Amino acid sequence: MRHDTYDCNKGCPVEATLEVMGGKWKGAILYHLLDKPHRFGELKRIMQNITQHMLTKQLRELEASGLVHREVFPEVPPRVEYSVTEEGESLRDIVMQMREWGLKHLQKNKD
Repeated sequence: MRHDTYDCNKGCPVEATLEVMGGKWKGAILYHLLDKPHRFGELKRIMQNITQHMLTKQLRELEASGLVHREVFPEVPPRVEYSVTEEGESLRDIVMQMREWGLKHLQKNKD
């Protein structure tokens, strides 16, 4: 449930961050869009385990949060590209640190 304010405790900024980019897929979507803009089909191919419905939902939420920009090109058939906004770009360091932690975690679990 989205909050209008976060004036509860010292952990609230973390809660606010996770509310905007939390969940299984948003971080991964941002990771791929930080590389370059992608069309919906490209993201779906890259992220093989996400359903079309969930990808649509997560992209809409990221767009509503101001982290992702959706651009529709006036072509036939219409072409839609997703890219990170300046606000989304501000999460680059966090997303890349999550990637590095994930790589270490996966390697640790292999050993």
